Amino acid sequence: MTDQNFSRSPRTVAVTAGRPQNDNDPLNASIVLASNFQSSGDYARTHGTSTWAALETAVGALEGGQCLSFSTGMAAASAILFALHPSVVVLPAVSYLGVRALLGDMQEHGHVRVVSVDIVDTKAVMSSVETAVSEVGADRVVLWIETPTNPTLDEAELEKLCVAANAIKVTTVVDSTFASPMGQQPLSLGASVVMHSGTKFIGGHSDLMIGLALTNQSEIFEKLSRARVVQGATPGALESFLALRGLRTLPLRYEAATKNATEICRRLQAHSAIEWAKNVGPMLSYIVKGGAVAADKVCASASMIITATSLGGVETTMERRQKYAGDAHVNPGLIRMSVGIEDVEDLIRDITQAINVIK
Repeated sequence: MTDQNFSRSPRTVAVTAGRPQNDNDPLNASIVLASNFQSSGDYARTHGTSTWAALETAVGALEGGQCLSFSTGMAAASAILFALHPSVVVLPAVSYLGVRALLGDMQEHGHVRVVSVDIVDTKAVMSSVETAVSEVGADRVVLWIETPTNPTLDEAELEKLCVAANAIKVTTVVDSTFASPMGQQPLSLGASVVMHSGTKFIGGHSDLMIGLALTNQSEIFEKLSRARVVQGATPGALESFLALRGLRTLPLRYEAATKNATEICRRLQAHSAIEWAKNVGPMLSYIVKGGAVAADKVCASASMIITATSLGGVETTMERRQKYAGDAHVNPGLIRMSVGIEDVEDLIRDITQAINVIK
């Protein structure tokens, strides 16, 4: 198979990258079920497998960096923190509760100090970063950027933050799970590391767990590789295969779901029972008048939209986020919705009848 020297669109890259290249190879990467290999001395945890490599090649091609796969998104986050070994992490106050819980435990054990910021206030974020640098040095500070944020969909000025952090030699980590490689490519904007819970949009079918971390800096890549080896948070063979299969349709799924979410958001913004609604790509959050009781009724009254806690699949899911202790700071009436690829009018009819229950 001869590679052509021209720039391919993300839709093409998602389909073509990471495929076997030799004559008579299978069309798709195979599921390699092996812990070690004959003669070479290779061991899967240490050296990886061709199934992992195919997925990492494809995601790396979409993001413009070197990719490593992990057992879950949280495993990727843990490896990043292990590899970078910061003394201070500047973190969005509104962000994924799992990462906040991890950093909270690390802080409690004396391993790191967490500084919470409003990620949309670029000036205040960089002020906190600069203060941390003056205290511990730039090499011991990590700016952790989540954008859009979970579950309020706050959007950071990503490029400005990356440029400003780079100017003072501070490492930036971007959790780009909600955006996926279709919504943004943080490495091209100057980010040091980008991570995904591939469980979500990359896998796309709610049937696997996997994490991904990418960088275009060789020193950081080696540290991440070392972290995966010593922590042992490696992906499963089937999960890697399924994530790559899901990636093949990511551009189409993301485009269709975004179109649906945008129309649903427009209709919700005009509904008298809704205080606020916003979507970024396929992710949509809205606040129901009447608080927790009303929001719970809406979730319980939907007949087609599924109440579930994860996201990024072909099906539409929603849930009230404040019910979780880690999201206690969120508006009690806020419902986070991951919009799927169903017919948009069917989705609108379902959500409208569910909202009308509280009127």
